[in-house]
Amino acid sequence: MKAISVLGSTGSIGTQTLQIVEEFPERFRVVALSAGRNLGLLAEQIRRHRPEVVAVADPDLLGALRDQVARDPAGHRPLLLAGAEGLEAVAAWSSADLVVTGIVGCAGLMPTLAAIRAGKDLALANKETLIAAAPVVLPALQASGSRLLPADSEHSAIFQCLQGTPWPDTARLSTGQPTPGLRRIQLTASGGAFRDWPAADLARATVADATSHPNWSMGRKITVDSATLMNKGLEVIEAHYLFGVSYDAIEIVIHPQSIIHSMVELEDSSVLAQLGWPDMKLPILYAMSWPERIATPWPRLDLARLGQLSFRLPDREKYPCMELAYAAGRAGGSMPAVLNAANEQAVALFLEEQVAFLDIPRLIEAACDRHRSDLMAAPDLDGILAVDRWARRAVREAAAPLLAA
Repeated sequence: MKAISVLGSTGSIGTQTLQIVEEFPERFRVVALSAGRNLGLLAEQIRRHRPEVVAVADPDLLGALRDQVARDPAGHRPLLLAGAEGLEAVAAWSSADLVVTGIVGCAGLMPTLAAIRAGKDLALANKETLIAAAPVVLPALQASGSRLLPADSEHSAIFQCLQGTPWPDTARLSTGQPTPGLRRIQLTASGGAFRDWPAADLARATVADATSHPNWSMGRKITVDSATLMNKGLEVIEAHYLFGVSYDAIEIVIHPQSIIHSMVELEDSSVLAQLGWPDMKLPILYAMSWPERIATPWPRLDLARLGQLSFRLPDREKYPCMELAYAAGRAGGSMPAVLNAANEQAVALFLEEQVAFLDIPRLIEAACDRHRSDLMAAPDLDGILAVDRWARRAVREAAAPLLAA
């Protein structure tokens, strides 16, 4: 039985992870949880899973969490922690075998590093960890011996396809070394909320429009990233670091049905794909159970009922964020951290209805352009955190005239 620590237990990834634990209680048990502000749900999770330790990101909420836990009729009293140190303690908790990283954005970086330094295996659903901090994360993985298992659907698909190649395990993940026999990666994208909108209509896109995904049920931020295709651009950078593939060999293709989750082309021209319903539970389960496959009662894929699968190239005019991500990845060094932080800040402003949808790529591009003269080729952790703060500030400054208009 694997002991699981869940970072971001009340978010989309965290709640689905805990559903898996409940479906397979003979396989997994929860020993540690961390969450943001949803104390009601967190208290329910504590009662159901009886973890050894729990942390909340905001220290001001610790008292309210104590009150919630005190109402547990079963009398379970986990160790309660708060703040950055609390999140890192949950990530590095001694009895945990595997840490599921479901904290959205760069906020998940420090807890993920704590897990790596403690030698924990990681089910990585926080793509920003590698995108913003690969120059720090990759050496840390190699030093600790932690195994990194992709838990998002696209990189899980690639990982699953490669199980039948000369690359059957995690030994080469995140080493920066080329994957033997791998020629090309194709990342499939649903196209997001605006895949059927003409590019000219995006000027009137609202928050409600951008957060209504046609296929997937996800958090608001990642759903907006899907609408801009920044999520796929970020996945390109992550795939580069995970699988050692050049940016020229990573392609994005629009696949509206979201059934093929990604494809790999091997040196002999064979193409392998992983298929499944658009449901995050399968990639999360595979990361949790690897190298085993667990029999599930979940709905089986019925291709005859689907009828057809279709593909098309992405519209570069509609999705400028895609090109910004490729450019940041090729620039390397500290530029992906700037791209990621600028995107997080721009999307936050959009979700607060302070800027328009089309302002998102403009604000990101402005921040990246400003950073070119200060690009760090090999940033350390302090440097990454500094450019993250700078990029957020740069976006707010650039957005100030829009707020005043």
